[in-house]
This record gives sequence, C-alpha cells and structure tokens, in this order.
Amino acid sequence: MQSRDAIRAIKERLNIVDVVRRYVELKRNGPRWVAPCPFHQETKPSFSVNEDQGLFYCFGCHASGDIFDFYSRINGLDFKETLEQLAGEAGVTIDRGPRDPQRDGQERKQRSARQQMLRMYELAAGHFASALESPEAEECRRYIEKRGLSDEIVQRFGLGWARREWQSLADALRRAGFDLRMAAEAGLVGQSSGGRPYDRFRGRLIFPIKSLSNQIIAFGGRIIADEEEAKYINSADTPLYKKGEHLYGLAQARRGIVTKGRALLTEGYMDVLTLHQFGYDNAVGVLGTALTPEQIKRLSGFASQMTLLFDGDRAGRKAALRSCEMLLTRGLSCSVVIMPEGEDIDSLLRGQGREAFEALQTQAPDGLRFCVDVLKALAPRETVEWARNFLRQLDIPELISPYISRLAAHLQLSEADLREGLAGTRGQRKEGQPQALSTTRSRQNIRDREIMLFAVRYPHRLRDMQEMGADLALRSEIARRLWDKIETYGPEEVFYQLDEREKNFWCKSRGPEAAPCDSGEKELELLRQSLDRYYASAQASSLSAAMRANTGIGDFEADLDYLRALKETLEKGHEQS
Repeated sequence: MQSRDAIRAIKERLNIVDVVRRYVELKRNGPRWVAPCPFHQETKPSFSVNEDQGLFYCFGCHASGDIFDFYSRINGLDFKETLEQLAGEAGVTIDRGPRDPQRDGQERKQRSARQQMLRMYELAAGHFASALESPEAEECRRYIEKRGLSDEIVQRFGLGWARREWQSLADALRRAGFDLRMAAEAGLVGQSSGGRPYDRFRGRLIFPIKSLSNQIIAFGGRIIADEEEAKYINSADTPLYKKGEHLYGLAQARRGIVTKGRALLTEGYMDVLTLHQFGYDNAVGVLGTALTPEQIKRLSGFASQMTLLFDGDRAGRKAALRSCEMLLTRGLSCSVVIMPEGEDIDSLLRGQGREAFEALQTQAPDGLRFCVDVLKALAPRETVEWARNFLRQLDIPELISPYISRLAAHLQLSEADLREGLAGTRGQRKEGQPQALSTTRSRQNIRDREIMLFAVRYPHRLRDMQEMGADLALRSEIARRLWDKIETYGPEEVFYQLDEREKNFWCKSRGPEAAPCDSGEKELELLRQSLDRYYASAQASSLSAAMRANTGIGDFEADLDYLRALKETLEKGHEQS
C-alpha cells in the first residue's frame, strides 16, 4: 500500500479518541472530547478532540493536528517512525512503490547502514553485559555495589563493563562479520595513526543509551579507577544518535513520566539510576549537555511539568536558570530542587532517605521565582532587562499577562514598567508607522483571513472562489502559500503538506469550536459580497488616482469619462453595501 493510501487506511482503522485516551483523560463535552492539554502547563480543559473530523486542537498553546501529529508529539517521534508504528497497530502494510533508482539506492544504502549500526550496538551491549560477569570485572562490580545499585537496576538499564584490552570489542565485531570502518563511524572503535583499530571504551562502567523505540543507539562510559582520563566519555554523534536530541533513561522512564504527569530532570547517569532505584521511575538525564530545545520537545510529549535537579554551586544555578527559561517560554511548568552544599542526589537519598528528598521537592521554588532569585543574587542590575527579554520569548501569548503580573510582584515594579519595550514585538503598530497604513494592512489581513477561512472549510469550492477573484485579492505571502497548497494537492491530500502554522489555522477553522461546514452556499454568498465591495472600492480608488494624475493637462473629455465611471462604481458599491 502506498504511503498516502496507508495514511488514509490508518485513519479509517484507528480512532483518534482511542489513541489520545492512552495519554490524556478525555471527557465528553457535547460533540467533542476535552481535557487539560498534555503539551503545556494548565488545569483547564482547553485541549479538544473532534472525533468526526479526526483532529485535535488546544486553545492555550495552539497545538493542533490529526492522529499522526498527536502520536508523534506525545511520543517524541518523527513522522516516519509514527507512520510505521501506527501502521503496525492498524495492520496496514506500507509499500513505498516505484521510485527514482538512484535515490532509492541511496536510501537502501542508508537504511542498511543504520540497520548494521543497530546490530553492532546490540552486539556491543551484549558484549559489555557479558564482560560484567567475568572475573576481570570484579573492580566494576565492587564499584556498582559501593554505589548501592541493585541487580534489578543493573538489568533494567543494561549496565556493562568495557574490558581494558585494546581490541576486545573490535575483535568481537570482526568475528561477527562487521566492517570495522562502519564500527568507527558508529563510534564504537577508533583508529590509530598506523591504521590499527582500537576500542573507544576501555576500563569503564558502560551505560547503554536507548531510543524511544527501545533500541540501543549509543553508550556512555565512566572510569572507575584513579586513572588520569576523562571521568565520563560518550558516543560521538552518528547517523543514529545526536546527543542534544536524546535523554538518558527516557525509554525506561516514559511510563513513569506519563503516570506521574511530571519528569525529574538531572545531569548524570548515576543520578538517574539512583532515582529509579528509590522509586522515582520518572527520572531522566541530559547526557552531559545543556538542556536543548530538542530534548524539551521530546519531554513535552509526555508531561508538561518538570522538576529540575541541579547542584547548589554557581555553575549549577546558572544551568538551572537557562533550563527554566527554556521550559517556561515554551509554556511548560517547572520547579527547581537545589541540592544542599556537599550533597548530590546519590548521597542525599542514601544518607537521608526519600523523606529528605521529598521535603526538598516540597520547598522547591517554581521556575519563575527561581529565575528572579538567582538573577537578584548574580546580576541584580540585569534582572529587569532579563524579565523583558523573557517576556518577548514567550511562545504562548496568553501567558504574557500572568507572567507580567508575577514578575512585577517579584521585582517590586509596576506592570507598566515591564510592558515598556514590549510594544511592537507581537504585532503592535510600530512607532512612526502611519495610522492609515496600519489600518489598510489590518483590512488586508482581515480580507485574507476571510478568504482562506472559506478555502479551508470548503476546499472543494476553490473554483467558485477563483471565478469571483478571491485568489487575486490575497495579499499576504502566508495566505497565498496556503492557497497554492490547496490548489496543488486538493482537499484530500493537502493536510499532509501543511506546516505547523498552517495546520493550526486548518484545525481551528474546521475543529471542535468551529461552526459546522453545512452552510457553504450562504458563506460563499457572504464572501462574494465582501469581495464585490473590495473590488468596487479598489476601482474607485484607482479612478480617483487617475483623475488626480489627469488634472491640469486640459483633457476635459477624459475627466468626464472618469467621473461617469466613478459615479457608476460608487452606486454599485452602495447597492452591494
């Protein structure tokens, strides 16, 4: 089955409400289903699913789309992964069909390389796990015991031991028939100046890193002796793994995060393991990088609330500040637990127990309060400017006013002081811009929206709209691009070609809160009248301009012709008003 046919078949076999219910507690509200949105911080049921249309929409963060958009976002998957997983659920077979031979060959080669890498990682993980049971791994087992990790945690996270030999893994890969050049590309082996392969991970406790599909895609390694080497090393970026896109332990924590509605976000491998051992099965780690937008996107698919766990030193506070800012501007909720001086997650939980950690979480300031407190301590003069920059970055306009109120209270400023400098950043008329020009553009935007609203609601009536000149009246590039997509792909296929902004408009126009699409003729007539008024007004403006240009050249006959045409135009416009 071709991909487009497969998409249609999946939608016919899988009900969007049934899929959304796995992650969100939906409640029936008339013809639609509602719930608090899983993609941003809220308690009100602004998330809505239209079962008949097969669409969802959030009136808070404006997340929108169909069953594929929801599934990919909630699980942090790309479209291809989503299509394959939903096809498996629906019992639909995807046939890629005839393709360009050269491109098809390249894709087959890439798929083959990815599959080989996955098999190498699987073999490597087995090799490391087996080595952990060997006599020479005694020092590693003692370290694991010293850190108090249970056998259950060791098994669940697949911990292993990288032998100290230079070619232990390289020899195992060679015996299994793998090309060591690809093993080098996968980050498992290196190559000496003389061309000799060697294991990248040696004498280390190994932490396999899994994708959300539960496949091993990388490794981290911790030195356990007092050797003068980097304490941790991690897999380099490969075709399968970009460290800024993944989180350690997310494959194991996803169910806990969804169940608890919150993720615990920490920095190190051992912190994640300790948290899981103490029952915090919603803990993940950032893999040695600063928190990235890609990691936030993955996490936000599972929960809209995060608890950040950082060291109490200056570096830890600055890292928490950056993380809070990124989460809050994307509409997520967060709190910050700062470890007491001289403590980390491991020492706190093992030394003082869950009660001490629970108390720290209870006392933890929310993200916005934490940001203000840190800035006051680190750079008090820059706090107000930080607040204004923070407000400018907010992705959700509805959050601006409540955040202004809270920041004003924390900083002991008036709300007007904080709003100063925000004008012009979110569509306000810029200083010095003529009011007439602003009004004209506003009317153009309204007209474009009016046209595209009908085009989205009734895409099969595009020809009727062209006959009345609707496409010629469009002025904004955004509207023209959406029109072109509807015209090019047609009503059945266009949705899969839309970008996020266009999907948002499409779902809002046809979604749960929109009027039923059952009065097309009436809506078309209203649009016709609006366009007639527009063209009559445009023609009047054009004739007036021509008369002004003709003034003073002595062509009185032409003046009379212009006057007659203008009179007819104005009368026609009056009749249509």
